[in-house]
Amino acid sequence: MKEGFDNKKYVKIQSEKIRERFKLFDKLYLEVGGKLFDDSHAARVLPGFKNDAKISMFKELKDDLEIIFCINAGDIEKNKTRGEYGITYDAEVLRLINTSKRLGFYVNSVVITLYKNQVSVDKFIKKLERNGIKTYIHTFTKGYPTDVETIVSEEGYGANPYIETTKPLILVNAPGPGSGKLATCLSQIYHENKRGVNAGYAKFETFPVWNLPLKHPVNMAYEAATADLKDVNMIDPFHLEEYKKTAVNYNRDIELFPVLKNILNKVGVDIYKSPTDMGVNMIGSCIKDDVVVCEAAKKEIVRRYYQETNNYKLGLSDEDAYQRIKLLMNELNITENYLDVIAPALLKSEKIGVPVVSLKLTKKKIITGKQTDLLTASSSVVLNAIKELSKIPDDIDLLSPKVIEPILRMKKDLNLGCERLQLNEVLTALSICSATNPMVELAIEKLKKLKYCEAHSTYMVNNGDLKALKSLKINITCEPKFLSEIE
Repeated sequence: MKEGFDNKKYVKIQSEKIRERFKLFDKLYLEVGGKLFDDSHAARVLPGFKNDAKISMFKELKDDLEIIFCINAGDIEKNKTRGEYGITYDAEVLRLINTSKRLGFYVNSVVITLYKNQVSVDKFIKKLERNGIKTYIHTFTKGYPTDVETIVSEEGYGANPYIETTKPLILVNAPGPGSGKLATCLSQIYHENKRGVNAGYAKFETFPVWNLPLKHPVNMAYEAATADLKDVNMIDPFHLEEYKKTAVNYNRDIELFPVLKNILNKVGVDIYKSPTDMGVNMIGSCIKDDVVVCEAAKKEIVRRYYQETNNYKLGLSDEDAYQRIKLLMNELNITENYLDVIAPALLKSEKIGVPVVSLKLTKKKIITGKQTDLLTASSSVVLNAIKELSKIPDDIDLLSPKVIEPILRMKKDLNLGCERLQLNEVLTALSICSATNPMVELAIEKLKKLKYCEAHSTYMVNNGDLKALKSLKINITCEPKFLSEIE
């Protein structure tokens, strides 16, 4: 894959920018939007961006920072999930904590925001405390968002407990949007100010990219990614008025800025003239091939379109989400068939009358896999792909029916769900067979070659297959059809 982004430069200048900002204060509370780890969206729209780029950058500052994680009590109560991982927000917080500690970062605590005495939340708090994780509870801030005098008082932020911090840089992160990161930062700054500490606030979000054009595909891909949240990229009017320079931000930050600026001024942080001023994002300065990233961003918009049509089919979002993305596609003059991996899957499925998954190995090579009595289409296409990469003839089975059939019998006898071998089960079977079969061992080595390959399914693949495809870093899109509709 041709790279369009300079990751090494990004790690260097982004860490320098953050260090420059926190040196203005005794403490800087840095609201970190998006994913702290494994930023797959950025990796897809900015080829060359490494999934661990943020962590590599923060490692440069590790001795100076600690982390606070926030989670909305309502999200715990509703069992809200992270779609890409299929885990709940509370489980994601635990994953973030464990990953942070494993990488050598100091995790200060978890803040439960908008707490209303929910039983499920109390259970989660106990779990955190039993694992030695400090927990703080924030209820609804009195007066928020318009009554600034009450907000910045003992009745408002003063009612929240003070979180003891020791480092000059405090990262405030969360499993998803609406988790209370900003409120936690502002509450802390209020308490720090009362204690005579010169504390500041800044925002670190990857997208939208403030110094790219409003209608740049990378920024439009962000709109597509947040279509369910109804985020809209806008020219920052405060930045334009103050500096006579165009900068891109998004509607929620722009709408909130007058109130936020007033609150920040009340707690002693009077250095920002615009929402863009608050940011420390240097990603736009590290794009080295605009053509490459534009193409990657267009493909991501199409992926998001399919994701939202699937969500609509599943009842997880309304029609407005995918229609918003459709408008973005119209602006860029692209269709849902923009990914060249789509047509081969549809054509073959129509021809043979069974579900099909296609996978693009190279510019000129697209592999297909069909559903059989033994295998899901996802399993078939991955087996076919690694056989192709290993130059193993078509008539040779990597997994013989003698291996597959006993597994299927056990699944049926124990009522374990899917009647065919799913991709995760295929990968397990391959790893076992590789111990005695050098050819299988060779094929397994090729699995890493599937990273970032495009794939398309003629139906919505089951959760087991979807999770396995994502673990292989395959970019899968699916037609909004249940398997039962095309079998």
